Amino acid sequence: MNRMLVPTALFLFLPLFGLLLPFLFTEQPSQLELQATNTIGHLWNYVLQGYIASTLLLISGVGIGVFILGVGNAWLIASYDFPGKKIFEWALILPLAIPTYVMAYLFVDLLQFSGPIQATLRSLLDVNALRFFPDPRSFAGAIWTFSFCLFPYVYLITRTAFLERSRRLIEVSETLGYSPSKGFFRLVLPMARPAIFAGLALVMMEVLADFGAVSYFGVQTFSTGIFKAWLSFGDRLVAVQLSLSLLGFVLIIFTIEQNSRSVIRYASSAQGRPAPRRLHGKSALFAFIFSGTTLLCGFLLPAIGLLHLLFQQGLTIDVRYFSWLSNSLLASVLTAIISVGLALFFAYSVRLNPRLSWLNRLLGFGYALPGAVLAIGILSILEIFHIGWWMSASAGILIYAYLVRFLSSSLQSIGAGLTRITPSMDESAELLGLSKLQVLRRVHLPLLKRSLFTAGLFVFVDVMKELPATLLLRPFNFDTLAVATYQLAADERLSELGLPALTIVLAGLLPVLILSRMISQGK
Repeated sequence: MNRMLVPTALFLFLPLFGLLLPFLFTEQPSQLELQATNTIGHLWNYVLQGYIASTLLLISGVGIGVFILGVGNAWLIASYDFPGKKIFEWALILPLAIPTYVMAYLFVDLLQFSGPIQATLRSLLDVNALRFFPDPRSFAGAIWTFSFCLFPYVYLITRTAFLERSRRLIEVSETLGYSPSKGFFRLVLPMARPAIFAGLALVMMEVLADFGAVSYFGVQTFSTGIFKAWLSFGDRLVAVQLSLSLLGFVLIIFTIEQNSRSVIRYASSAQGRPAPRRLHGKSALFAFIFSGTTLLCGFLLPAIGLLHLLFQQGLTIDVRYFSWLSNSLLASVLTAIISVGLALFFAYSVRLNPRLSWLNRLLGFGYALPGAVLAIGILSILEIFHIGWWMSASAGILIYAYLVRFLSSSLQSIGAGLTRITPSMDESAELLGLSKLQVLRRVHLPLLKRSLFTAGLFVFVDVMKELPATLLLRPFNFDTLAVATYQLAADERLSELGLPALTIVLAGLLPVLILSRMISQGK
C-alpha cells in the first residue's frame, strides 16, 4: 500500500508542475519568451495593474462585508436570546447552498430597472425612474453579492469560538466595568481573532477563485485575466504567468488560514458556557432585524428570484436540460465515488504509518487552488506533450481536475472519522488474526459509513457547482448545469436559467440542511 501512496499523491499534484513545465519544455525558447515578455508588458501597461487593484479592492470590500455579517450574527446568536433565534442559528448557513455566480444573476435580475423590486417601487411612487436606486451591475454590487453569499464561512467558525468562551471572560469584562459593547471589542473579539481570520481567509480564497460572478459584474480580476490570456490572446505562457501570480495571492491567504487554524482552541473551561442573555424591547427588535435582513438578502430573496424566473419560463423545459443534468450527475457521482475511495486509501495509510501525514497535508492544498489555475496547469501538460485530444475524447481529464480540487474535503471528513476509532480496536482485531485490510473491511468501514457518506455528498455538491475548471476542461458537447447557467446569463437569457440554477441550489441544500440539523441539535 505504501508503494502506491507517494506516486498517487504526486500524480494528483501534477497540475502545479504543469505551471512550471512551459518554462522548461519549449521548442523555441527565445521566441516564446520574447512573445510572453511583450504580452506581459502590454498587459502591465493596460490591464494588469487594474487586475491587481481590482482584486485587492474586491477582497478588501468583501472582507469587511463578511466580517460585519458573519461576526455580528455569530455574536448575537451565541450570546443573546431573542425572537427567531432558534431559526436564525441554522438558517443563516443556507446561503452556502447558492453558488456565487447564481447569486450574482439573481441579484441583478431582482434589482435591475426591469426587475420586480424597481417595477413595484415605480408603481407605488408613480414615477418613471428611481434616480436614487443604485446600479446593481457594478463593483459595489459584486461586493454585496459575495458578502451575502460567503458570510456563513465566518459565521460558522466564529460562532463556535464565541460559544466556547469561558464564563470567567464575561465576568471579567463586567468586573472591569465594561459595557457589553466595550467588553465585546476589548476582550471577546481579540480572543476570537484566530477563528475570524480563518473564516476571512476561506472567503478570500473563494473570491480569488471565482470567475462566473466577477465576469458577470464586469470586474477585471486575475481570474478573468487568465481566461482572456488563454482564450482571447491564445498565449499559453502569459496565462501560466497570470496563474502563478494568482497562486501567489492564494498561497499567502492559505498560509494565514492554516496558521489561524493551528491556534484555534475549541475546548471550553470547566466553568461551562454562560447562559445567553434575554433581549427585550429595542435590543430584541434590532437583533431580529439584523439577522432577519441577513437571511432575507442572503437566501430568501434569491430563492424567491429563482422561483420567479421559473414561473416566467412556465411549464416549458429546454430539451437540453436533461443533457445538462445527466452530464452534471455523471461527473459528480463518478468524482464522489473515486474521491471517497482515494481519501479512504490515503487516510488509512496515514493511520498505519503516521510519518506519511505530510502527503495528506500536500493533497489538502488542492482546495486552495482556483479552478482557473488548476485548469491552466492541466492544459499546459496536455499541450506540451501533445495529448490534448484526451480532453475532447472523454470527461476523464475533467474528473481528474475535480479530484485534485475537492479531494481534500473527503480527506478531512474521513480522517476525522478515523480519529474517533480508538487504536485499541485495531490492536484487538489484529490479536484475533485479522490482517490490515481485514481490519479496514470488518471494523473501520462499518464505523465510517456516516463519514463516507458525508465525504461523498460534499464532493458531489462541489462538483455540481464548479464553473471555471469545467469551462476550460469540458469535452465537446459536454455542458453541465453550471456551464449552462453561466452561458444563459452571459447571453442575457435570465428567464431560461431558472430551472438549471434551481437544480444546483437544491443539490447544494442537501449538505447545508445536514449541517443545519447538527447545529440545531447542538452537535
